[in-house]
Amino acid sequence: MRLYRMVSLVIIAGLLALASGKPCETQTSNNELFLSLNKNLLRSLETREGLPNPSVHLALRLSDYHNLAKESEHLNKLKNDLHNDIQSSLSNSQSAVGLLALYTLALKSSCYDLNTITFTVSEKSETLLTHLKKQMELEKEHIAFSHRPLTNYYQYSLGVLGLCVSGIRVNNHVSNKLIKAAEHEHFKHGETESIDTYAMAGMALQCVNDAGSHVQNAAELNTALSKIKQKLLASRRTDGHIGNEFSTGLAVQALLAMGSHVAECAASMEAMRTDARSNTYHNAMAISQILPALQQKSYLTIKNRECLNEDDTLVLEPIDPVEVLPSQTKVSVTVEVVTSSGTAAHYTVDVPKGRSLLEALELLKGKNVGFTFDKETSLWGPFLSMVNGEQARQSDRRYWHLSSDGTALTEGINDFKIEATQTISIKNTVY
Repeated sequence: MRLYRMVSLVIIAGLLALASGKPCETQTSNNELFLSLNKNLLRSLETREGLPNPSVHLALRLSDYHNLAKESEHLNKLKNDLHNDIQSSLSNSQSAVGLLALYTLALKSSCYDLNTITFTVSEKSETLLTHLKKQMELEKEHIAFSHRPLTNYYQYSLGVLGLCVSGIRVNNHVSNKLIKAAEHEHFKHGETESIDTYAMAGMALQCVNDAGSHVQNAAELNTALSKIKQKLLASRRTDGHIGNEFSTGLAVQALLAMGSHVAECAASMEAMRTDARSNTYHNAMAISQILPALQQKSYLTIKNRECLNEDDTLVLEPIDPVEVLPSQTKVSVTVEVVTSSGTAAHYTVDVPKGRSLLEALELLKGKNVGFTFDKETSLWGPFLSMVNGEQARQSDRRYWHLSSDGTALTEGINDFKIEATQTISIKNTVY
């Protein structure tokens, strides 16, 4: 367990911020930390494999510090590489609501004219926002007859948020589905409540509430927002994290958006600062979610963004390459694979201490003992798609649940490090 600053310091910080009368006020002595996180995000643009990340662009644009040339370069990559990937999904009738929404938010954060972005499907060219609206209608209809979206409520919430911050009136039937899902506590991943989903739904519904267009069920909307806030606060741990280290950023963004005061988020802010200083957030996607929160902003901030008189002082200093010598110490890792039928297989491999779980699985695969796997890319990095010939597909509501000695992993296979002898369980799970 990580060490945290004394509770008294958190209380003092909270009292000082309360005296200011501003929601979620933090001290301004953390500029150096913000700059460091900002630079880490900028460097990730140079090293990232796969598609450009719209969430990283969002965080860079919401920051107080900018390198406008690098941000413009990344925007062009989004408009080409990410755009083409979404175009391919739409042409193949695949759901792309989450990426479409993030793409929308990223463009909006750069004050780009969304009406100039189009996709062509079946020889018909329509704007990005038109396609996002159509995708949301398909998601809504799927909820109507199967009681769940085509994708999940996290992506559904992103869709509502993307439309709303772009000034598009969200269809009442679309937002009502999200309100009902919050009311009936449908924001789960497997048997566990998804704090990320509650946070994204909170920001989406707060935007709808601020727009003032949801007058038919205003009381229900307010009740849903209150329930979401209650869920987030109830999930706060004694160390300040809300859910876990990697859900706290979005949760604090949601609390900020919903007008929470410092007594409700000061400890969570401090937990994120402590984690950031200890390099917990080495994944660019994780940094992209905490940086806006630490700077007292949320994705709703994009709605009124004007992109005028922006700072352009952020410079990346060259970094001397550091040679990391391979560890001579090896630890034994047992990998348990549990298929959808419940049958289990066990394998053992010796792994150099400090290697990633992905590297450990590659070593195991290379032993030719019958263990195989395939992976796919995501904004969070690679994830397992097939193990021992069995898929865990979103269309089947299945995923590979990973745990270490019985504790669910909060990091991806490329981020989780093997530091000691342990059992890694890979289980085909329904969500």
